[in-house]
Amino acid sequence: MQSKDLLQLAEQFGSPLYVYDAEKIKSQYNRLTKAFSKVEKLRINYAMKALSNVAILELLRDMGSGLDTVSIQEVLLGLHAGYSPEKIFYTPNGVSLEEIEEVNAMGVQINIDNLSILEQFGAKHPNVPVCIRINPHVMAGGNTNISVGHIDSKFGISIHQLPHLVRIVENTKMNIVGIHMHTGSDILDIEVFLYAAEILFDAARNFKNLEFLDFGSGFKVPYKKDDIETDIEELGKKLSKRFNAFCTEYGKELTLIFEPGKFLVSEAGQFLVKVNVIKQTTSTVFAGIDSGFNHLIRPMLYGSQHHIENISNPKGKERFYSVVGYICETDTFANNRRIPEIKEGDILSFRNAGAYCYSMASNYNSRYKPAEVLWLEGQGHLIRAHETFEDLIKNQISLPLPAKV
Repeated sequence: MQSKDLLQLAEQFGSPLYVYDAEKIKSQYNRLTKAFSKVEKLRINYAMKALSNVAILELLRDMGSGLDTVSIQEVLLGLHAGYSPEKIFYTPNGVSLEEIEEVNAMGVQINIDNLSILEQFGAKHPNVPVCIRINPHVMAGGNTNISVGHIDSKFGISIHQLPHLVRIVENTKMNIVGIHMHTGSDILDIEVFLYAAEILFDAARNFKNLEFLDFGSGFKVPYKKDDIETDIEELGKKLSKRFNAFCTEYGKELTLIFEPGKFLVSEAGQFLVKVNVIKQTTSTVFAGIDSGFNHLIRPMLYGSQHHIENISNPKGKERFYSVVGYICETDTFANNRRIPEIKEGDILSFRNAGAYCYSMASNYNSRYKPAEVLWLEGQGHLIRAHETFEDLIKNQISLPLPAKV
């Protein structure tokens, strides 16, 4: 997409506005499958928590993707988007046994990440195919909030509890068909990933009837010019070789599963906002926009840096701006960032706005959520309308107060 296309979309659909490039999503999917083309059985399960719009799910479904889901609501969305139950993988955390049983009844692959639920589920449903999520105790990821495989993480069954896990499986006669891990997001060091993979292989040797190994994801994408990213091609070469060797040792061709979310959709997304006001103080020039952390919370939650472009004046003289939102709290997207001269009414674009952006949006300050557009074959298609006041109040119930005397 070019700036003129984005400006036209902002004019047509209004701001703030999320725009996703279908071709970028497709190219990332194809890049990942090509990197692991030497693996006989490969499955990509899109981590839909990154961006759960039904149109995006349908796009990836048509490419052959499965789904990685973390809640019963995501499972229902996946079924609504046309995925067959066997293409949906369910990896919850901290949910009730009842929710897991309800999802299991839909025919979806269950992944259990704690010993208590594993034992309860196995005792009641010993014949159901179950995957087990282990915690490899490997610190990986670009932020503590997204590093989920370390020793203090709430996710997964500790690798040190493997003997206990095996006893539960033996006692319940459970049907264990897969082993899963996920170390974290924004992984840079391929050797760390490969080290964690060895832990997964070691765990897998305890189970004789596996069908797949799920390596999670967490691949880093670039957020600014010359930013570092996970070398998918190198990882594909090294892990494919090791995985194939393990399959030979195991005596069976297993399926290798990945669960990319950010890798597939992050770079495809741009968030368009309008500048409401330029505010000069004694030390800072603020560009106040028609959005806030209610629409894009990642810079405040993770300290993430999204590249910001002034697409209304891309060749203007650069000045230093602090880009801030309209929420009644500190919601700063950029501090003293060099951006081509900004004027009130200009449209700014936040890059890498495809993953964990709209999906984490809220109605804080009673603000409406923005619209979403999919750029497909040179045209913008509205895939979610701007919210209205009716959306804001539709589930609220007024209290019937007694009549005044």
